[in-house]
Amino acid sequence: QVRLVESGGGAVQAGGSLRLACVFSGGTFSSYALGWFRRTPGKEYEFVGAINWSGEEARYADSVKDRFTISRDNAENTVYLQMNSLKPEDTAEYSCAAQLSHYYIPVSEPEYTYWGQGTQVTVSS
Repeated sequence: QVRLVESGGGAVQAGGSLRLACVFSGGTFSSYALGWFRRTPGKEYEFVGAINWSGEEARYADSVKDRFTISRDNAENTVYLQMNSLKPEDTAEYSCAAQLSHYYIPVSEPEYTYWGQGTQVTVSS
């Protein structure tokens, strides 16, 4: 069974940076597209970004483009989300998700089968 465990969340001031990590186990990591989503209480998941199985292609939400970068290390079964120039509106619980895919990058919540438990990011002004 695929398992995803996020880490790296915390509290930071506006303009600061954080790097989230998500460790994958229970499957062949390089066969999966990986995505990052975020949500605040009472709201649905918001797509942040995703990366294809090889790490050569990524997609980002307009709200984080040019500030956030997704990368993956297929040797370490880990996907990262580097978040720079953080804003208070980036405050949310961030979750990684995995979907078996070699042909496209899923960008919506229903397209992902496996989810981590989430890690909280709080950005103060």
